[in-house]
Amino acid sequence: MSNYDHNNDEARLILPGLQSLYSALSPLVVLYMRVIAGIAFMAHGWPKMATLPTGPVGMVEGLGFPAAGLFAPLLALTEFVGGALLVAGLLTRPVALAQSFVLLVTVYAHWIAWDEGYSGAETSLLWLGLMLYFAVHGAGRFSVDRVIGKQF
Repeated sequence: MSNYDHNNDEARLILPGLQSLYSALSPLVVLYMRVIAGIAFMAHGWPKMATLPTGPVGMVEGLGFPAAGLFAPLLALTEFVGGALLVAGLLTRPVALAQSFVLLVTVYAHWIAWDEGYSGAETSLLWLGLMLYFAVHGAGRFSVDRVIGKQF
């Protein structure tokens, strides 16, 4: 949940009459962003889950990580299970932090390991920004976190 005070938005808007529209759409946009992000992580995680225990090990080894046999299953679980938790809006902040770590690794992979520079890392940087939003603001109104009334 954000600590931002939306009560004073109307006075700052060029078209103050749009405040009610923005207020109505804001929780729906947050829901959309969270669900799409969760589905995307699940889509990336499922092929890794389906080929465990060895499938993603070569990719993790290729990045130079030690103990690829440990990190590859953690990557698969973080992407797939974490994605499902994002869709539900359950444990959103810690899941978003875990996904942020995965995305930092992908930024490293694209920018450094695969020498693609910013253009290769750009998508990961955008997704990282989205995960940091959820890590700071939480899941939003339409979430299991909100229903149970507990958040990290």
